Amino acid sequence: MFGILKSGGIIMIPIILCGIIATYIIIERCIYFYTTKKKDKILINNVLSLLNKGDFDACIRMCRESETPTSNVILKAIQSRDLEERDLREIVETQMDLEVPTYEHLITTLGTIANISTLLGLLGTVTGNIKAFGVLGAGGTMGDPALLAGAIAEALVTTVAGLCVSIPSLIFNNFFISQVNHKIIEMQTIATQIIFKVLGKSKSL
Repeated sequence: MFGILKSGGIIMIPIILCGIIATYIIIERCIYFYTTKKKDKILINNVLSLLNKGDFDACIRMCRESETPTSNVILKAIQSRDLEERDLREIVETQMDLEVPTYEHLITTLGTIANISTLLGLLGTVTGNIKAFGVLGAGGTMGDPALLAGAIAEALVTTVAGLCVSIPSLIFNNFFISQVNHKIIEMQTIATQIIFKVLGKSKSL
C-alpha cells in the first residue's frame, strides 16, 4: 500500500492531508449532531412539561446544563419572557442567528476539501502525463519502460486518491448541510412553542 501511495509522487502529500482533515471533520460532526439530537430530545420534553407547571427556574437550569444551540434559544426566550411579544420574537430570532454557525462549524471546510482533493488529483494526472510524454520524447518511440510506468502510475494513483477523498467528503458535506437545515427548522418550531408557552397563549402544545 505504501508503495502505491509513494508512486503518486509529491502530490500525494496534500491529498493525504486533505483525507486526514476530512476524516476528522466527518467524525467530529457525526458525533456532534448525534449528541445534540439526543440532548435536545430530552430537553424539549422536559422543558415543555416544566413550562406547563410554570417552573421557569428549573427550565433555565436545564437549558444551562444542556449547552446546545436549541437550549440557548430556549434559555433566551424564557429569560426574556417579560417583554412584549414583538420584542421577544426579535430577541429569539437574533439568538437563533447566533446559534446557526455552531451547527455549520467545519462544514464549509469539508466542502472545500471535496473540491480541492479533486483538483489535486487532476493536477497529479497532468504532471504524470507530462512526465510520461517527457520520457517518450527523450527515449524515442517507447522510451524507458520503467520511467514511463512510473509516470503513468503517478497520473493514475493521484487521480484515484483525489476521488477517494473527494467523494465521501462531498457526500458527508451534503448530509451535514441537510442536518443543519433540519436543526434550524426544528429550532424555529420549538422557539415558537416556547414563546406561546411563556406568553400564556397555549396551555398544551
